Amino acid sequence: MSGALELEVGQVVAERTYAISRDTLVRYAGASGDFNPIHYRDDVAASVGLPGVLAHGMLTMGFAVQPVVDWLDARGWVSDYQVRFTRPIVVDPVDGATVTVVATVGAVDETGGRIDLTVSVDGQTVLGKAQVRVTAL
Repeated sequence: MSGALELEVGQVVAERTYAISRDTLVRYAGASGDFNPIHYRDDVAASVGLPGVLAHGMLTMGFAVQPVVDWLDARGWVSDYQVRFTRPIVVDPVDGATVTVVATVGAVDETGGRIDLTVSVDGQTVLGKAQVRVTAL
């Protein structure tokens, strides 16, 4: 995708769904070095009062911003990215979890704009105030 970065408030620029399995969590732990057992052991998660094994927060953030990065292609770059974690993602040992991301233009200015991310699992938002600042090249 090439060309100018044209933004209009309310425009949906990207949508994507990601399947997260326990295998995904193990692979991410290896890549990131985050081997906290709440991300792969049910007994440890339960012992600290969690409802089950949780996806890594940074994995969730990465999944959430990737559709924007792909949409931007060579037309711009992510100059800021912030989220607030509002709900953990419990990854079922059999069914895993499905994360849905919708990226919508929230504001436009002379250098680019703000993309607001709606990130949910089973209809429940898992990241709040998830905002990506994009700057046009």
